[in-house]
Amino acid sequence: MLGATLEVLDTSIVNVCLPHMQGSFSASTDEITWVLTSYIVANGIMIPLTGWISGRFGRKRYFLFSVLVFVVASGLCGAAQSLDQIVVFRLIQGAAGAAMIPSSQAILMETFPPAEQGLAMAMWGVGLMVAPVLGPTLGGWITDNWNWRWNFYINLPTGILAATMVYTFVHDPAFLKASRAKARHIDYLGIAYLALGLGLLQIVLDRGQRADWFSSAWVTIFTAASVISLTLLVFHELRFPEPILDLSILKIPTFDYSVVIIMVMVLVLYGSNLLNPLFFQDLLGYTAWKSGLAVMPRGFGTLCSMLLIGQLSRRGVDTRWLVGLGFAVVAYAMWSMAHWTLGVAMTNVLMPIFISGLGSGLIFPTMSAATLSCVERERMGYAASLYNMMRNTGSAIGISMVSNLLNSREQIHQSYLVQHVTVFDAWRLDHGAAMARGAPHLSLMQGLINGNPQGFGMLYGTVQAQASLMAYNDIYRLLAVMAFLFVPSFLLLKKLNAGSSAAAH
Repeated sequence: MLGATLEVLDTSIVNVCLPHMQGSFSASTDEITWVLTSYIVANGIMIPLTGWISGRFGRKRYFLFSVLVFVVASGLCGAAQSLDQIVVFRLIQGAAGAAMIPSSQAILMETFPPAEQGLAMAMWGVGLMVAPVLGPTLGGWITDNWNWRWNFYINLPTGILAATMVYTFVHDPAFLKASRAKARHIDYLGIAYLALGLGLLQIVLDRGQRADWFSSAWVTIFTAASVISLTLLVFHELRFPEPILDLSILKIPTFDYSVVIIMVMVLVLYGSNLLNPLFFQDLLGYTAWKSGLAVMPRGFGTLCSMLLIGQLSRRGVDTRWLVGLGFAVVAYAMWSMAHWTLGVAMTNVLMPIFISGLGSGLIFPTMSAATLSCVERERMGYAASLYNMMRNTGSAIGISMVSNLLNSREQIHQSYLVQHVTVFDAWRLDHGAAMARGAPHLSLMQGLINGNPQGFGMLYGTVQAQASLMAYNDIYRLLAVMAFLFVPSFLLLKKLNAGSSAAAH
């Protein structure tokens, strides 16, 4: 859990300190975002390779190597003196961190008997689900009180502790040692197709919006190359004797259902994780620290749900129905967020945030256990890699989709408001929002009557703020509908009894 938490934490903790890093390296906004992109691309490429590498070199050895390289790369990121250096070090960090989630999942599923796998996934999931919420809060506090470099240095003691515990307690099962001895072929072509296909896809999803998507030549070329590479990868892997991806796992219906369900879950989760801090900072004027505090209740909600899941699983309760309940709770939370206004008080945003954490916490551990328990132990590593590759892709699609929709819906609403909203409407909305916040309000109408340029500026600002608010409301509603549509999805899952064989499912 320590390794997995470190990996997820580093995908979010750096976001809040990007402006400070930008100043240190004298970089433009577009250049500094490569600090995030490099990590995401390397992570996305290496996650599906985890099962194959573990089978060839040993899971314990690979996990331990990944943790140690992650720690070293974190120290180098903190000590980086130029933008080029930190981008390279983040590539290394992302590649090393990729093994931690699928490897730790496979280790837990192999270690615990079927009756306790739900409990194991719940306890492990506490770290995985709380980390994205803790990241912005912790990162903002560290950046404000120490220095952005300490966002990387804090990985060192935790990583060393994780490496020590892995060395002491984790051991490869006998079947993994046997499969390692039989390995003869290295799928170089498959590795190349995978790196090219997923790497280009991650770059397009992460940076396509900045280039206005397919109006840019490089986005079109990268997308076409990614599709071709992934298509060739599928045909190649189905014919190669020792493939890096075991695509035969996709013949298991329960695995396929579970992957689709978890992709929708992370799409909604990461979409809202992106929207909430932006809403608080851009529209409500929160600082990075206050914004982090506002999203923190999601972590507490997740913790409560996972503790509940763990105890129910421990007593042999069938927890599949909690997946449906989780989607219903998430849908309610998203629908509540769609009713936020520019004058919403902080006390009124905390409950929907907490409820969204409750819902996601009900879904994740049950889905992880259901997905991996339907695969026999010998293929657990490959299943975990494939599962996390799809989960990672779902989160990337969610972030990209939400970012694109936010911009497009804001432009549509702004265009409509400019054409149809009168000065009196704008004054009423601006005055109402200011009064709700308890802020001093300069009369927009008085400024316009007097020909004061500030009055016209306030009018434009009010229209722009209302357009942004309406765009956020639209996307929250869309996420709510998506979550609601998957409420019946738990009916597709099968219960794994303590005495049954995983292969039977």
